[in-house]
Amino acid sequence: MYTIRMFILILLVVVGSVLAYLAQNNFMTVPLHLGTYVFTGIPLFYIIIGSLLTGLVLAYLIYLVNSIFTAFTMHGKDNKIKQGKHEIVDLTKRIHQLELENERLKNTSTSMEPQDRNAL
Repeated sequence: MYTIRMFILILLVVVGSVLAYLAQNNFMTVPLHLGTYVFTGIPLFYIIIGSLLTGLVLAYLIYLVNSIFTAFTMHGKDNKIKQGKHEIVDLTKRIHQLELENERLKNTSTSMEPQDRNAL
């Protein structure tokens, strides 16, 4: 757990250093065209960071949609497994009943035959 926190801290320091470098070297203003809208005087650094954040948000949304579909799929598989286990229990009970009935039929058939004490 400690190594994961240290790795995250190092990763944040590296990302922060890269962002600081980008902020110093890409501060010239550029126009931003979004469809019919034009925004002027936006520093290039803000566009770079905005693009990065937009990409991360879109990737997270795609991940969430995929997770939801995966959860539904797993729920369906779990229901099939539960149904199969229930069927196994029912079949095991039926086998036990048939074994008991088989033993009962064996015992009644031997008791109905006449017992001869002199038989070999």
